[in-house]
Amino acid sequence: HRDLKPSNVLFTVDGTPKITDFGLAKILQDEHAAERDATRSGEPIGTPRYMSPEQARGQLKGIGPRTDVYALGTLLYESLTGTVPFLSTSVTETLDRIRHEDATSPRRRQPGVPRDLATICLKCLEKEPSRRYVSALALAEDLRRFLDGKPIAARATTVAEKGWKWCHRRPAHAALIALLTLGSITGMAV
Repeated sequence: HRDLKPSNVLFTVDGTPKITDFGLAKILQDEHAAERDATRSGEPIGTPRYMSPEQARGQLKGIGPRTDVYALGTLLYESLTGTVPFLSTSVTETLDRIRHEDATSPRRRQPGVPRDLATICLKCLEKEPSRRYVSALALAEDLRRFLDGKPIAARATTVAEKGWKWCHRRPAHAALIALLTLGSITGMAV
């Protein structure tokens, strides 16, 4: 779909959600259709607040079902907290935050959010598509497990993983901290 957002999700009288506005949708099985795609490589497509990192970078080859999982995670986050995970005063700043910052846990904004539900939400919002649910169906199955009180498939990011991701995003800061730590340890040893 590539542009999931609240205005593109309508509900029937019985509460069944229906996706609308397939103007940016991409046919994944037809390589020739992908070549004729109206959006040129390098251009971000979609609504900025709901874009995945790969959309924000303009990486058309990386866009697929996991891109929509990211948008669904943004919708879930907004439903749980009342705000999207990344919002700034300008589109450029919003896209930069989407590309480089990790989402704040929904539990930090709304402490009553169950831990497993926050974990599911944050799995959808992973920067690396391979770390997200493989499809909306996989997300729905994990949400069903949560609702049924069963163990979820998603797992929380460990402190070590968070640290590694931070180092990867800010290598200069990480190198400086490592040098200062090494210098302190060396100084104490001498």
